[in-house]
Formats: sequence, structure tokens, C-alpha cells
Amino acid sequence: MGCSSNPEESVKPLLSSLLHLRPGKYWNHNEAALTHSSFWKEPHGCTMEKVTELKDQGNKALSAGNIDKAVRCYTEALALDPSNHVLFSNRSAAHAKKGNYESALQDACQTIKIKPEWGKGYSRKATALEFLGRLDDAKATYQEGLRREPSNQQLKEGLQNIEARLAEKKMMNPFATPNMFEKLESDPRTRELLSDPSYRELLEQLRNKPSELGTKLQDPRVMTTLSVLLGLDLAGMDEEDEPTPPPPPKPKETKPPPPKEEDLPENKRKAMKAKELGNDAYKKKDFAAALKHYEEAVTHDPTDMTYISNQAAVYFEKGEFEKCRELCQKAIDLGRENREDYRQIAKALARIGNSYFKQEKYKEAVQYFNKSLTEHRTPDVLKKCQQAEKIVKEQEKIAYINPEVALEEKNKGNEAFQKGDYPLAMKHYTEAIKRNPNDAKLFSNRAACYTKLLEFQLALKDCEDCIALDHTFIKGYTRKAAALEAMKDYTKAMDAYQKALELDSSSKEATEGIQRCVMSQGSVRNDSPEDVKRRAMSDPEVQQIMSDPAMRMILEQMQKDPQALSDHLKNPVIAQKIQKLIDVGLIAIR
Repeated sequence: MGCSSNPEESVKPLLSSLLHLRPGKYWNHNEAALTHSSFWKEPHGCTMEKVTELKDQGNKALSAGNIDKAVRCYTEALALDPSNHVLFSNRSAAHAKKGNYESALQDACQTIKIKPEWGKGYSRKATALEFLGRLDDAKATYQEGLRREPSNQQLKEGLQNIEARLAEKKMMNPFATPNMFEKLESDPRTRELLSDPSYRELLEQLRNKPSELGTKLQDPRVMTTLSVLLGLDLAGMDEEDEPTPPPPPKPKETKPPPPKEEDLPENKRKAMKAKELGNDAYKKKDFAAALKHYEEAVTHDPTDMTYISNQAAVYFEKGEFEKCRELCQKAIDLGRENREDYRQIAKALARIGNSYFKQEKYKEAVQYFNKSLTEHRTPDVLKKCQQAEKIVKEQEKIAYINPEVALEEKNKGNEAFQKGDYPLAMKHYTEAIKRNPNDAKLFSNRAACYTKLLEFQLALKDCEDCIALDHTFIKGYTRKAAALEAMKDYTKAMDAYQKALELDSSSKEATEGIQRCVMSQGSVRNDSPEDVKRRAMSDPEVQQIMSDPAMRMILEQMQKDPQALSDHLKNPVIAQKIQKLIDVGLIAIR
């Protein structure tokens, strides 16, 4: 179902077989050996109180809409407790709220892997799959979750919703009808097109991914095909009406057709005529005439919210947004009173959101976009909502910037650092970064705190941000090198020290750092297998390499035929990965 394999579990049989011949020893004479027989990730030395604190901070940030902070808190907590299924689940929710559904899916899969009997993990995974458009996979995930936890109401409701969406998708996608080719073959407009392989490929593409229809409408063949499949003159379709769904394959499944105009009451016929005149005037930008006709339609049929919503659309185009919102709200109230289609309610709410967006009132826009999405989720409104949320966060971030306050926080951080109170120093440096995110020195200072607290991955991240802001700031490189050296990644540490020397050839810190790394490279092999194992598997890059099926095959081949190593090293990508395993002490070449 899209879950990635656990690198620690997947490489265990391979490493065990490799080391069965020579457990705990290196190979000689150009032979390559993996030095350990298992990769069980050791728990971090921090207390569970710190994990709970970070989780609570993440939960508060998520509730407040500060998604980036929530993800950061959950990630830091996972660095301390990588087997905590709740943290993965919460981070999955944060990724999903941000619109990063691939990351949400990965975390949901990890949640299930850690605790397969927990229904929430399946719910998280299914939600991510649904947003990725993989509805069938989402349905299967809900079903699997219910097999594990049959009484889970959230999974039951999710399954019902996804089944309804799949049914609607089948009904609304004309390219998915079983008799599509028969219809196209029987119509002279499309019969000849079927002999073109590219046309058949286009049909298959739209059958499998109907969401791409909007990008294909410029192709005249698509419009012709739709005309045949739907039996409509698409050029004359009213923009204000909902598209008519294609007829389903079985007559007994068809919905009752809408009443013909002659069957409607006289007032509704007059209202529809007035609306059509209003639509024509609207398309011609004759807004005064459009309003007149829509008002006439309202007079004839005051129970239909569409006519009021159309009036709001006119005022939107005229830039009279207050009036537009007033009419939209009136239409919504009327629609709810008369049990109008929820899609029409959602459309009116989205128009209010768009009116605020036009006026650059992004917080209000987000509020109404979310209300619209609650009624009916559409990709366009979701995208606009995410765009507005991004602008709001950026505005809040910019409004928070204050270099003077940043300097005060930096000085407080320096004082705490000198006293050895590194958590307090980190707190002040973090606040200083928020107040002045373009100051490279602040990232460097916080990296020093992380290094003191043995949070080397976080220290590296801050060093990279520091270097990105100012590539001439030497401390960015020396502190990066110090973190790498502490992680015993001496090759990369020497590279960072070397870059520092390029900026200042007299740097004593960089020169001594390179000397230490050279000496340490010779002694690293004397570390216990457990120390090397724990250090290596704390590196995400090593985890990624060891979870790569291609690399596992290469390592197996090396075990059977050590001379194959020279062939693999000709591939620069594979050579880089093997070098990484050598650097961390998992492979030794002698």
C-alpha cells in the first residue's frame, strides 16, 4: 500500500548472512566486509519528559495553525523517541494540513509499521492517499484498518465517504464508461480519430486520471469526444449551471431526469428565462443588464439561491466586494432554508473568500475558504486556501521581525551560553532568529548550543542555514565540521574544515580540526561494534542507503564475489554510497 520498508529490519537478514562467515572481523586483500550483524537503533539518551514536552508544543502549534513549528517539534521528539507511533501520526496530520501529502503518507505508513493494530494510523494513511487522488488505495487502507479494529467509527465513516466518492467519480467521468469506444466508433465525428494511437492513449490517460481533463481542453479532439460521450453541445453550456453528468451504463441506475421546462410551474419558467438573459449579459460584461435580469429571476422564483448568487458574481466583477459578500450570505441563508445542494452553498462561501482575497484580507479569506471546503472539497478552493494561508504566515513572520529585539535576545543567549545553560541559550537564540531570520550568526550560535546538547543533526541544519545566508562566515564551516567530527563522520568534517581554510588559511581551529580527523580515522576501527552500529544508524543518509533494494543486491554480490567491488565503484552514484558506508565504519577495505 505504498509503505516503505524499515531499513533496520530489511538489512538484518542480509548482514547476518554476510557476517556468518566471519563475524565481527574485516576482510583482507581488497575484500569488503560489513562490520556488524544487525542494525537495532538505540534509543536517544534524553528523558521521556523532553519528548512529552516537544509533543505538547507540537500539538499546540498544530492547533494554532503554525504547521512548520508543529512539524519541527514532532521531528525533534522523534529524534529522541523514534519508535513513538503517536508522534509519527501527529506529524502526518501536520504534513497533511500543510498540503504535503507524500510526507503525510510516509509518516502514516511508519505509524502503521510501529503499531499495526492502531486504527488511527490507517485513517491517517487513507486521508493522505485520498488527497493524492489514490482513491482505490485509500479504500483498501480503510478496509485493512477495519480488519484490525472493526469497531473504529472513524474508519467506518471514512470508508463510507470514500466509497461514495468512488461511485461519484465513476458516474462523473465520461471516459470511464464501459461503452465509451462503442459510442466513439458509432459517431462519425470520432470514428476516424480512433485509428490514431495518440488519440487512444489520450483516452486512456483521461480514463485513469480524469483530474487532468482541465489541462486537455485546448485539444479540439477532447471537446469533440466530450460532445459525443455526453450528448451535449458543450459550446452552449451555461457557466452558472452544474455540468450534466454522463449517463451511467445501466438504465436502471439512472437518476430521474430533471423536469422539462414545459413541466415546470410558470414562475420557474419565467425565472429561468430571465437567468439565461442575465447570463448572456454577464458574458458580454453588460453588468447593469445582467443585474436587472437576475433581479427579475429572483422576483419570479424567490426560493432559488442561484439567482442571488449570480447577482453576487456581478458585484464581484465590478469590484464591489461588500455588496458581493452581502448577497452571498443572503444566498447561503436562503439555500440552507430550502435545503439547497451543498455544492451551491460551498460555491457561495468560496466567492466570499475570493472577495476577501482580492482585497488582500487573507485571514478572512482563509476563514471562508475553509468553510467552503467543509461543505464540499474542490481542488481549486483548496489551492486558493493554501495560497492564502501561506501569505498569512509570511505576513505574520515579517510583522514579527525586529532586529533590535533580536539583538537583545542574542545577548541573553550569549550570557546563558557562557554560564553553560545551553537549553536557555538555545531558547533565546531561537527567539532571536524569529526576530531577525537573515542574521547568519544567530544560526551559528544556536548550532553551538545544539552541539553542546549532543543534537548534532539539528546543529548541522543550523550550520547549513548559516552558510546559505553568508557563505563567507567561517564559523558556519568550523561549527559544521565540529558537529560532523562529533558524529565521527571524519571525511565530511575534513571537507568542512578545508572550506574554512579556504576562507582563512591561518585558521588554527580548522588546521587542528583536520589533524584530529586524520588521527581519529585510524582509531575509529577500534570502536566496539555496538558503538559503530548505533552511530551509523543514527545517520538518515545511512538509513536511506541500507533501505535501497539495489544497494542490498550489490552488498550481497560483494559478499559472494569481493572482486565485483571494483566494477561497482565505476558507477559514481554507487561509489558515493559505498564510500559513505566506509566513512561510518560499516564497510572496511583492506
